[in-house]
Amino acid sequence: MKICVLVKEVPDAAVQKRLDPNTGLMDRSGEKNLNPYDTHAIEAAMQIKEGGSVDVEEVIAVTMGPDSAVRALHKAVSLGADRSVHLSDAALAGSDVAATGYALAQVLKRESPDLVLLGQQSDDGECYTIGAVVAEELGMPSLTQVIKMDTSTDGLTCERQAEYGYDTVKITLPAVISVGDAINEPRYPSLKAIMGAKKKPLDAVSTGDVGIDAAKVGKEHSAANWVAAKQPPAKAAGEIIEDEDTAETVEKIVAWLDERKLI
Repeated sequence: MKICVLVKEVPDAAVQKRLDPNTGLMDRSGEKNLNPYDTHAIEAAMQIKEGGSVDVEEVIAVTMGPDSAVRALHKAVSLGADRSVHLSDAALAGSDVAATGYALAQVLKRESPDLVLLGQQSDDGECYTIGAVVAEELGMPSLTQVIKMDTSTDGLTCERQAEYGYDTVKITLPAVISVGDAINEPRYPSLKAIMGAKKKPLDAVSTGDVGIDAAKVGKEHSAANWVAAKQPPAKAAGEIIEDEDTAETVEKIVAWLDERKLI
């Protein structure tokens, strides 16, 4: 079995997310990191590989992004991936979800994986749909919000979260699976793995290398385009009640709630 894990470089969780007012694209000039949701997909791949129920030939991390995204691939390799593929090309800038899914699918076609894993969402766009788009482009079945996977020689038995409870679904391979963050607890990379990550094979490819039609990607060829953005309205400062006298403080709080008809 060959497993490909789709990963993404995103702004660090501590960085305030903002749009570039000139382009409508996310400002990615600050600190960046591997999408935390994708670490669960990498861990799921490693557990399949280490579980012994199927023979996993290799785990490949795949990303699409600017030059800096190579650091996300190094992190993915330090977590256990055997090698990585970096799709980077100026023609891809501004691609919407459909164009991104198409481009990633072209990379995956070259790899011919038996299983494609990815996190349930990205920490920046949070669209939840890239897995379904990739599956459509590849002509593979797809499952989302998977929180448990049992592997066998004839496929996977998955448990997925739904609004009404849980589904148990058997799916044949090849397939695309978006895993939820409840599926596992990602491991921490060892110092040796971190130091050795840059030495693992990394295949840098452009649109021409994987047969991507330039007329299907990029901002100009995306169906969804940014028009405008504005900051949310500022919230009024809250009222602080100092607790110098408990009884008086309680009276003030009750009066405040009563005034607003909250009690």
